[in-house]
Amino acid sequence: MKYGICSLSVVPGRAEPSDKSEMVTQLLFGEVFSIYEEKRKGWKKIKTAYDNYECWIDEKQVTEISEEAYEAINEAEPIVSGDLLSIVKNKNTNQLTPIVIGSTLPNFKDKNIHFSDLNFEFDGNEILPSAPKKELIADHVLLFLNAPYLWGGRSPFGIDCSGFTQIIYKSIGFKLPRDAYQQANIGQTLSFIEESESGDLAFFDNEEGKIIHVGIMLSDNKIIHASGKVRIDSIDHQGIFNAETNRYSHKLRIIKRII
Repeated sequence: MKYGICSLSVVPGRAEPSDKSEMVTQLLFGEVFSIYEEKRKGWKKIKTAYDNYECWIDEKQVTEISEEAYEAINEAEPIVSGDLLSIVKNKNTNQLTPIVIGSTLPNFKDKNIHFSDLNFEFDGNEILPSAPKKELIADHVLLFLNAPYLWGGRSPFGIDCSGFTQIIYKSIGFKLPRDAYQQANIGQTLSFIEESESGDLAFFDNEEGKIIHVGIMLSDNKIIHASGKVRIDSIDHQGIFNAETNRYSHKLRIIKRII
């Protein structure tokens, strides 16, 4: 088994080994993965350590690391970037790489990051490991307002509904699965919308009963979610009401308290 780390800002993970294939997720700087298939020329099939997601990435975007380095980074409580956008400087080449909120800062100490034979200087605000703080969610979500919707996206420059909830929870120190239906399987189910608190997750289904959407509850019967863009709408027992279209856009299935 081989192992790797994302040393670029954002790397697309695709359903098949082709640039034309659907992007199903993204890797952010500092996230590690295992490599378990290299049969297709120019592509590697990986499993992300953070959420056990399988996808294909371009081999030109892979930085390999040792198993020991992989285990050390994976087992450590992640320190993440807390700014919407910050910079890491490669101390070997003096080249700058922009990184987004939620990126992992491996082996972080005194504003320095290192892995493999690479050393970086971090220019930004880090979020140190601690018990998850639900009260921070309301502030973090506002950083993503108007971020465009992007299927498979996990950054403020393009994000999908479950990528949004996952990165927000990552930034407060709690690990969520990647997809909405997976996220719906954890936490405590609330009986009524009136019981919900800011930071709880609301899930929505289609006519077949499949969970297809997720958003983060706010106060005063509001929800923030990625639909076209990251936006704030009203929510009631029926679902999300879009005041711009004067209709319900998503049908409420369940509300879960994660922390």
